[in-house]
Amino acid sequence: MSATAAPTTQTKTAPVKPRRSLGDLKIALLFIAPALLGFCVFFVWPTIRGIYLSFTNFDGSNRTPGWVGLANYKQMLSDPVLGKSLLATLEYVVINIVVQTILAILIAVLMQRVAKSTLARGILLLPYFIANVIVALVWFWMLDPNLGIVNDLIEKVGLDGQSWFGNGSLVIPTIALINVWRYMGYTALLIFAGLQTIPSSVYEAASLDGAGELKQFFTITLPLLRPVLVLVLITSVVGSFQVFDTVAVTTRGGPANASNVIQYYIVDQAFNRSHFGYGAAISVLLFVILIVVALVQFKVLRGRESDLA
Repeated sequence: MSATAAPTTQTKTAPVKPRRSLGDLKIALLFIAPALLGFCVFFVWPTIRGIYLSFTNFDGSNRTPGWVGLANYKQMLSDPVLGKSLLATLEYVVINIVVQTILAILIAVLMQRVAKSTLARGILLLPYFIANVIVALVWFWMLDPNLGIVNDLIEKVGLDGQSWFGNGSLVIPTIALINVWRYMGYTALLIFAGLQTIPSSVYEAASLDGAGELKQFFTITLPLLRPVLVLVLITSVVGSFQVFDTVAVTTRGGPANASNVIQYYIVDQAFNRSHFGYGAAISVLLFVILIVVALVQFKVLRGRESDLA
């Protein structure tokens, strides 16, 4: 006598999703409330207020500014100084981003492969902790055409000293390189953190296949660093478009508007000339430019994708 087992039927059950506790939600809202309040007070409300003022003739004293429609925006189309400001800002952004990113990547790779000292990383970060105004003042004295140490060193090697802040073709590269010096270490540490996420097994496999250091850098390091580079580039570009402190301390927009970057031009129009409405309109233009640039960077560099996945 043989016994036959009865067929068993297995029914698949859908995974049970954990229900969120209402208490957890309240605690989460409690934690983010201060940040949310600060965001609304210091960003959302000023943005809405600025957009409104861009359609008025507000001069800083009239409590009820008059509505002028698109007059401020039409004025921008015929403003030659604004066009020059945009070009000066674009030149600053290109020099600052290209030089800073290349140097930061090289420093980060050197920190990973050669200099692993924590002291060296701390020294690199020191300029970032110095206030922008102090950095600008120190470099202003060092680059003084008559008393500065930089021209002394240049003349000792047989070259002619330069008027770094008085020459229209040198002023923007000079200001850009000052800011490169200040932010290079901070950017290098961000990229260095990204390098730590790349598995060493990838480099070991590439070495077994005969790939040299240079080939590994271009085929492994740079592609796998892309998500970090997207973050670095977006924050650096947005910050570069808003350069103000160094210009205000060293040149105040001169000579002949050669360093009159757009952020300085906005402040000059609003607070020096009492054209708050026109300054607000230029601020809206800068706001739109930054949104477009950030979106294009994010889309082109595929910021949401990682080659490690």
